[in-house]
Amino acid sequence: MAQTLTRRGLLLILSSPSGAGKSTLARKLMQWDPTLRFSISATTRQPRPGEQDGREYYFHPRAAFEALVQSGETLEHAEVFGNFYGSPKAPVEAAMREGRDTLFDIDWQGGQQIRNSSLGRDVVSIFILPPSIAELESRLRARAQDSDETIAARMEKSRDEISHWAEYDYVIINRDIDVSFNELTAILQAERLKRDRQPGLSDFVRNLNREFESR
Repeated sequence: MAQTLTRRGLLLILSSPSGAGKSTLARKLMQWDPTLRFSISATTRQPRPGEQDGREYYFHPRAAFEALVQSGETLEHAEVFGNFYGSPKAPVEAAMREGRDTLFDIDWQGGQQIRNSSLGRDVVSIFILPPSIAELESRLRARAQDSDETIAARMEKSRDEISHWAEYDYVIINRDIDVSFNELTAILQAERLKRDRQPGLSDFVRNLNREFESR
């Protein structure tokens, strides 16, 4: 009789400088595997046009956000361009117990904090690099969402973000979104099959051996 192996959920972290393509890859990955849970961040920034509370972000006043951090209810938090961002902890732990993977679209600071947290052993981290700095700036301008001043600030911040590439388990150079997506799904599938991510594997093999003995 076939047996179903249980698996702990993993924490898949995607990081990149703004404009390198991580949010596009995250959306494609969620469409590819609907069982993935996307970690919706809490933030103190104001919603942009079309954004909804609880969909893109949980929007909080600064005092409420600070209360979440003080009570240990965030896995990570950071200040970016004058606003705070953080990942609620409880939904991630619940997903792990159910064997569901959680996808994080966060910067290197958040990734570092999660890797150093009590859940760090279940983290798989991937850094997305742009093919060039010129292409990175072109993508930011193509969004038509930010002022020249904001774009300049994001480009300046990109140098620091890119300097943290070596802290990640995997690195994808996003020259072509479809190729990068295929690389991303290959990483996830391989990580899910790692021996230490399958806690029921020893019992499964033990039962296979019992079948040999009963023949």
